[in-house]
Amino acid sequence: MKTRAVVLRGISAARPYSETRPVEVEELELGAPREGEVLVRIAAASLCHSDLSVVNGDRVRPLPMALGHEAVGIVRETGPGVARVRPGDHVALVFVPSCGFCADCAAGRPALCARAAAANGSGALLHGPSLLTDASGNPVHHQLGVSAFSEHAVLAQESVVPIPRDIPFTVASMFGCAVLTGAGAVINTASPRPGQSTVVYGLGGVGLAAVLGARAAGAYPVIAVDPVPEKRELALQLGATHTYAPGEAVEAVHDLTSGGAELAVEAVGSPKVMADCLMAVARGGTAVSVGLPAPDRVLEVPALTFAGEGKSLLGSYMGDAVPRRDIPRFLDLWRAGRMPVERMHTGTLPLTGINTAMEELASGRAIRQVIDTSGMLDV
Repeated sequence: MKTRAVVLRGISAARPYSETRPVEVEELELGAPREGEVLVRIAAASLCHSDLSVVNGDRVRPLPMALGHEAVGIVRETGPGVARVRPGDHVALVFVPSCGFCADCAAGRPALCARAAAANGSGALLHGPSLLTDASGNPVHHQLGVSAFSEHAVLAQESVVPIPRDIPFTVASMFGCAVLTGAGAVINTASPRPGQSTVVYGLGGVGLAAVLGARAAGAYPVIAVDPVPEKRELALQLGATHTYAPGEAVEAVHDLTSGGAELAVEAVGSPKVMADCLMAVARGGTAVSVGLPAPDRVLEVPALTFAGEGKSLLGSYMGDAVPRRDIPRFLDLWRAGRMPVERMHTGTLPLTGINTAMEELASGRAIRQVIDTSGMLDV
């Protein structure tokens, strides 16, 4: 079948993206779902900084690639052997399609699935090679097994999680990456106790979701750090108790908490910010790294930070989430008013507006923009 999709053919760091137009909407041929795969009509896809990281080369991926990895849609068709969903189901899409059998899946850490990592790194799907081809018949790679900036997508059944049909598409679109990664980093990776002091560095979609996760977990105080005043103000609306600009944050956090926070979350993808997080936590405190820096970036911190001060640095990929467990429970928190992710929504654009959306995100003006891939939303 034919589908329109956003395709990246060459790395480009040249801005503004709204003028340089590094990605274009193309008509692609999409193969039918194979065994274990499902065809999904994409309803809404959110733009994440990880998408920009592919465009500017920070995350090296095979090209050409159909982009988009955070989305929600409706199942239209299932291949043989699919038992998890049926046509008509609303589903959140997940960018790590865990196999369920490797050592990490068996250990309860499906975000680190080895088979999924291999498939995602090659631009394939969990159950086979790419199903996308361009007008010349050449293959186009999938991004993280999803390629959601498209009217339709075929995914492994392991990449979809059924959700209630009454969840608005705009809200649901943010749960497969931003909420899983940010809230999961706090709730799953760090597991703070009620009343535990927490500081979050970086207030994009993932960082603000970490603020929501800290609030839901009962952390106090919840401190938010970002250079953009508007983002700090939004963090206060989402449950942060204090906010600071980066230059003042370490000293202010130490003063506020009488020696340093017990937990820090880094959601920037910067080695310097990782180091700041380790400085902001108290002796015996924990820093959780969520952001994805370029592969050649190096973290340098005093060696005595760990054994000498008892501090810990933990990595958290996809919030150490188990998506079929965590997406429903995070949606329940949204229903209860404890995760108002809709406040992170800063705009809706059509598929053809993707370059403008990327520039808004790169500029720091936007948090989570929703791409109306199929005309199901009011743009």
